[in-house]
This record gives sequence, C-alpha cells and structure tokens, in this order.
Amino acid sequence: MDTHGSSFRRRLLIESLTVMAAPASDQTTWLEKHGVVTDEIALDFEHAFRMAERLVEEGLLGRDALPDLRVIDSIFDGMTRDETTNRWTTAALGSDPGWSAVRELARTVLAREGVDALVLPDIRVVR
Repeated sequence: MDTHGSSFRRRLLIESLTVMAAPASDQTTWLEKHGVVTDEIALDFEHAFRMAERLVEEGLLGRDALPDLRVIDSIFDGMTRDETTNRWTTAALGSDPGWSAVRELARTVLAREGVDALVLPDIRVVR
C-alpha cells in the first residue's frame, strides 16, 4: 500500500467534499478568493471521485461512502446535461436544487468519515 499517495488521494477527496458541503455564500467567497469558476467544484470532485474505490480498497474510505459519492457524480452529470438553465453560476449555488442535494450528500459523507471541521482548503491555481 502506498501510504503517502493514499493519504494524498484521501485528502483530495475530503477537500473536494468540504468545498461542496460549505454554505453557498462560503463557496462563492472561496471561488472569488481563488479566481476560479463554479464548475471547478464539480471538476475537483470528478478527479477525486475516480480514486474513491481504491481508497475503499486501501481502507482509507468507508465503503458506505460510495453510494453517496455516486449520487453526487450523477447529480453533477445531470446538471451538465441540462441545457435549459445555467446551473454553473455562483447564483445557482444558493438556489439550484442540484447544488443543495450535493451539499447535503457531501455533509453526510464527511460526517460518516468523521470529518468535523469544514475549513475550506486553499488551492494553488496554475494558469
């Protein structure tokens, strides 16, 4: 087991979930602080989600997290396919039912994983 790489992958997932679980106002502030757009929240999750099954196999993520993570992935996929509304704006963070559902699921996974503090992570954006 690659402990260093595994802990890094877990941290990426937890940080992604932390951003998704935050109140919409905190998410907006976080996006502005780092100069990124709303869909980066989903893209960060997508990258981290790809590693979730391996984290379960390595014992670093509870197997019961996978169904909720799959639902989050499905919600983001549906939001991407929905061409009738602009669900990727900062305004949508506070009003869109998809963002609300993702927020609750992320909070559930974090609680199940024993993550209490919801301090939004700092990121380094490479441009």
